[in-house]
Amino acid sequence: MAFCLLVFLILTSIGRENVVAHGSFTSLTCNFPAIFNFGDSNSDTGGGSAAFCAVPPPNGETFFGKPSGRFCDGRLIIDFIVEHLGLPYLSAYLDAVGADFRNAYDVNFSTFVSCSENISAFKDNLPKPEDFSKALYTFDIGQNDLTYGFQHTTEDQVNASIPDMLDHFSTALQLLYKEGARAFWIHNTGPIGCLPYSVIYYPSKSGNVDQNGCVNPQNEVAQAFNHQLKERLTWLTTQLPHSVLTYVDLYSAKYALISDAKRQGFVNPLKFCCGSYYGHHVDCGKRVTINGTVYGNPCTNPSAHISWDGIHYSQAANKWIANNIISGSLSNPPVAINQSCYINENLV
Repeated sequence: MAFCLLVFLILTSIGRENVVAHGSFTSLTCNFPAIFNFGDSNSDTGGGSAAFCAVPPPNGETFFGKPSGRFCDGRLIIDFIVEHLGLPYLSAYLDAVGADFRNAYDVNFSTFVSCSENISAFKDNLPKPEDFSKALYTFDIGQNDLTYGFQHTTEDQVNASIPDMLDHFSTALQLLYKEGARAFWIHNTGPIGCLPYSVIYYPSKSGNVDQNGCVNPQNEVAQAFNHQLKERLTWLTTQLPHSVLTYVDLYSAKYALISDAKRQGFVNPLKFCCGSYYGHHVDCGKRVTINGTVYGNPCTNPSAHISWDGIHYSQAANKWIANNIISGSLSNPPVAINQSCYINENLV
């Protein structure tokens, strides 16, 4: 994570605005001036494209009409969050100095690329220093760390590595706090064992799958990660007295959608729209003809699929999930995202 970018900023206390009393209750709207997102490709709005290879079509076809740096046919959960808060879509910080960072900002990689060429020409696109302490800091973490472990070690070894992962996360969050960040909206990791990719490549054994066809051992590790993440955030609350740490149970939202896919209008949640892993690994955006069969074309109706490419969720699924988390019903404390700069002591 590119925390070094924040070191030079002058930061103040968190803003709490629009307090309206209703009897014995208080309704508060935070009016975040910006969002700063830290995460993997589930919330990357272009950092990967800028740093490595551009995300190819048909990614972006449903909403943007062209690739938008997102591994999705359209919008991600973070996009629906910024829409809900009335902010523009995130600019990736690696996307060039000319990108618009005034309202939202996506941090996906640990290398900050500095640029010294005529930065004053772009000063109007940079965030105001006073906005950093009033901004919402969102995190979507865990999937890459756990998946890498599943691919190279055993579930037991991945389980044993979770405290170390969370140590690094804690250090990063404490650094942000030290530089002035106060409001944190933190997603736990989803049911990795329900990703079509995981189901296809995991060795099939009796008792390894649940009633939805998801890989039980991988989901159990994801749940262990989430349990320890929640405990760590409880501890961090005591260490960072002026912080507002909201733990968001993304796992439950995603698993609920997968479990109720048909009734919600989706096809089998273990099917995906773009690319191929059956017999021939063809990434979404690539086309390969083998023995007269073309692999890699997208499906005709991405909105009917929960999974876009076997790893990432479709826009339709992301919208459903976002609608089920922004209200705060799956959060601890249970506050809506537009009130997550404020903690009601009765909810803690």
